[in-house]
Amino acid sequence: MAPMMDIGVLASGSGTNLRAILDAVAAGTLSARVAVVVSNVPEAGAIERARAAGVEAVVVDHTTFGDRRAFDAAVVKVLRVHGVRLVVLAGFMRLLTEVLLDEFPMQIVNVHPALLPSFPGVHAQKHALEFGVRITGCTVHFVDKGIDTGPIIAQAAVAVLDDDDEESLRLRILAREHELLPRALQWIVEGRVSVEPPKTAGERARVRVRGARTGIGAT
Repeated sequence: MAPMMDIGVLASGSGTNLRAILDAVAAGTLSARVAVVVSNVPEAGAIERARAAGVEAVVVDHTTFGDRRAFDAAVVKVLRVHGVRLVVLAGFMRLLTEVLLDEFPMQIVNVHPALLPSFPGVHAQKHALEFGVRITGCTVHFVDKGIDTGPIIAQAAVAVLDDDDEESLRLRILAREHELLPRALQWIVEGRVSVEPPKTAGERARVRVRGARTGIGAT
């Protein structure tokens, strides 16, 4: 049985990926405890989701800080007070500085609504439709100093349908995120995930996951 790990979740929005994490913990498929949820948006739905589940939620309003480094330092303080070992970005709409990244090196996980390296950044679903791709999906990856450039842990594919618009595609990708993110977190908790440094300049570091299927076919 995998040891319990204290997770900190950072969220800016409604918190559906937070809900997926909490559901996996409750079901026993994720051997972790959500120690704290931190939001930069006082009215974020993720705060209410956390509190309804009995998880402490802390608002760190980014508008009250002079710069991103000061904001990240305040977030680090909250995470450390709660004994967090792994940080999960669940719809967290802030770029991280080295203040947070250096405190949790390769211990920050993000889920992105595209098959990276395609369509990094915001509006990934819109870009998938504009480029006319037939397959897109979601990616769980470690966070580094680039924008969605960190080592890829797992991916799930989603077919782009002829009648898709941005919202319908977003919802179908989101459903796969809810499956993939808790699964990838469990691999980390179990100690099955390792990161190999890039062999050449410009190459992305590679993740190895022992005994797991890290690519899931299109639906």
